[in-house]
Amino acid sequence: MSLADAVAHLSPERWDTANRLLVRKALAEFAHERLITPEPEGDGYVVRSDDGLTAYRFAATLRGLDHWAVDAGSITRHRAGTELPLAALDFFIELRQALGLSDEILPVYLEEISSTLSGTCYKLTKPKVTSAELTRSGFQAIETGMTEGHPCFVANNGRLGFGIHEYLSYAPETASPVRLVWLAAHRSRAAFTAGVGIEYESFLREELGERTLNRFRATLTDQGLDPADYLLIPVHPWQWWNKLSVTFAAEVARRHLVCLGEGDDEYLAQQSIRTFFNASDPHKHYVKTALSVINMGFMRGLSAAYMEATPAINDWLAQLVENDSVLKSTGLSIIRERAAVGYRHLEYEQATDRYSPYRKMLAALWRESPVPSLREGESLATMASLLHVDHEGASFAGALIERSGLAPAEWLRQYLRAYFTPLLHSFYAYDLVFMPHGENVILVLKDGVVQRAIYKDIAEEIAVMDPDAILPPEVRRIRVEVPEDKKLLSIFTDVFDCFFRFLAANLAAEGILEEDGFWRTVAEVTRAYQESAPELADRFAQYDMFAPEFALSCLNRLQLRNNRQMVDLADPSGALQLVGTLKNPIAGF
Repeated sequence: MSLADAVAHLSPERWDTANRLLVRKALAEFAHERLITPEPEGDGYVVRSDDGLTAYRFAATLRGLDHWAVDAGSITRHRAGTELPLAALDFFIELRQALGLSDEILPVYLEEISSTLSGTCYKLTKPKVTSAELTRSGFQAIETGMTEGHPCFVANNGRLGFGIHEYLSYAPETASPVRLVWLAAHRSRAAFTAGVGIEYESFLREELGERTLNRFRATLTDQGLDPADYLLIPVHPWQWWNKLSVTFAAEVARRHLVCLGEGDDEYLAQQSIRTFFNASDPHKHYVKTALSVINMGFMRGLSAAYMEATPAINDWLAQLVENDSVLKSTGLSIIRERAAVGYRHLEYEQATDRYSPYRKMLAALWRESPVPSLREGESLATMASLLHVDHEGASFAGALIERSGLAPAEWLRQYLRAYFTPLLHSFYAYDLVFMPHGENVILVLKDGVVQRAIYKDIAEEIAVMDPDAILPPEVRRIRVEVPEDKKLLSIFTDVFDCFFRFLAANLAAEGILEEDGFWRTVAEVTRAYQESAPELADRFAQYDMFAPEFALSCLNRLQLRNNRQMVDLADPSGALQLVGTLKNPIAGF
């Protein structure tokens, strides 16, 4: 690829489109989070800059949960009687005080916005696939066909650390096949842990194949090293070139780490960017790698210390799901993180605390593939796809409803039983919460209808909020202290505000299902679950799903305040930015 080809997606027309889309999202989400207050003016609204001299005018529909459906085409920017072009970077500078962007954070945030805009420009070069076509596409075509990323975050594709060549090689939307780099890590500093029934040698033979394993062993023996002294670790190529080969130079020089070269299988990066799907053999495990890139408020590393308990936590949860008749009846399953390997750099450990990015540079885990669990006629799609809207304004969810032939509310009910009922039951029966956003859930579909849900990203994301829960020693780290009044935010924020708000708005905008019908269906599914579990009546009263309102928890505020570490991992609920309340859309039912 020539130097110029690498930036061919950055044309003036695409840049204008990307900026308009991003300013639309910024107006909508910052108004939702009450960072800005649009004032009515004529038929629309106006938002003014910090100095009051620049005006952004636009048309919008205000929907449930204070959702601003801003019409992108209507946005104009004016200063001193002159209309100016829309430019996202200017928008953040003009409103930096309203947004609370400090001198330190502002330039880095602008860098993340620039990267997000560049990614949008790249997506605008891709062949235009309609949502209807996408419903008949394969699992990975849907995964790489997503155009928006996280629905709430405005700077949602920062990926600070990727150059353009690396973006084109490793971003999920580019769908470039990737071969992982394999390192041999000396057992004195590395540990492999696995779930029940998994043994290191046979597991790696299944994942890598005999031929590749022999090649790796020969690489070690040729250097006079004993393969039995080493554990194999798969590494993101970016991590090898940019971090480990330099930051871990001592380990390489001393042969604590030996680079074995690339594996033979080709992988595809998933929405989460550091997790890979095996495209050569879809029945094999996903591989999740450490990636020292800042994206959406965190360095996307992977902690060696965390890896040790990962398989045990997954086995514990799989057992809980297996033994619970309600969860079983919804069809819920999890794809377990079956094995993990981590490497401890002893000197960096002495220099840092346990949350430091320096401790998260070299680890990996293997997660089950959902492909072997499919039955005849079933297919897979990331749940994030439900919010995808194509170039014609048609949503993927709407296209599925159309394909299913079901009444929209009935389609929704089947989806809610599969996805939402398990979240309710886990919360009320076990004080157990997931991080159930669109990228962490896979839907099993048949003829457009959701059959069941698969939850993923277990060990790093689940939490038990009961301080007295009896947990096996190796699982105890998932227990967290959360104030009573914040517990239900795990559903109100993560599900209602950060997912259903958008799904309801999209379906209403397309005239497929009115918001009232959407939330009535959510209320009915909630009520049906509660009536099926009378033994939990006290809990339903204590944590009221039908409360008139709940606290508004703001995600962009976290990122605008600190885009390198949004949340203190030691005290996740303490970091929440709560600003006023939202009316509970199911309270009236």
